[in-house]
Amino acid sequence: MLKKMGEAVARVARKVNETVESGSDTLDLAECKLVSFPIGIYKVLRNVSGQIHLITLANNELKSLTSKFMTTFSQLRELHLEGNFLHRLPSEVSALQHLKAIDLSRNQFQDFPEQLTTLPALETINLEENEIVDVPVEKLAAMPALRSINLRFNPLNAEVRVIAPPLIKFDMLMSPEGARAPLP
Repeated sequence: MLKKMGEAVARVARKVNETVESGSDTLDLAECKLVSFPIGIYKVLRNVSGQIHLITLANNELKSLTSKFMTTFSQLRELHLEGNFLHRLPSEVSALQHLKAIDLSRNQFQDFPEQLTTLPALETINLEENEIVDVPVEKLAAMPALRSINLRFNPLNAEVRVIAPPLIKFDMLMSPEGARAPLP
């Protein structure tokens, strides 16, 4: 077990160093068995955090993200958090004023993360395979840049299914009522 942990830590360190050394605008820490965003990474990336436009933390074991994460990486354009155990976002997600796409699919959201509706540049929201019942349709309809929201395989209430279509000017993907996600 310790050997596997050591390998995971070394993998994260290697990926972070690659980002710093190459001056890349991407930090890819997908499938690194992370249960939280490592605090030490903030120090390593402090001189380049404003240049990072895409972070992938997909398929880890994250239960939450901190406000520090949101404020440190305020220049993000894309954030991939699919396949974790997230059930909410910190209110500081509103610091991500340049964010164009967020993938929160295959997490544990029961409530729609309404902070996303305050992001002026947000074009794409993926919340597929969560447990969301209700959606703030009016707030979504008022988002200036929103082009697509994926809510497939969520137990959406009938009201959302009826109210949303005439109010929205973007693509809202929904599964047929009662549909279940395919087993992996």
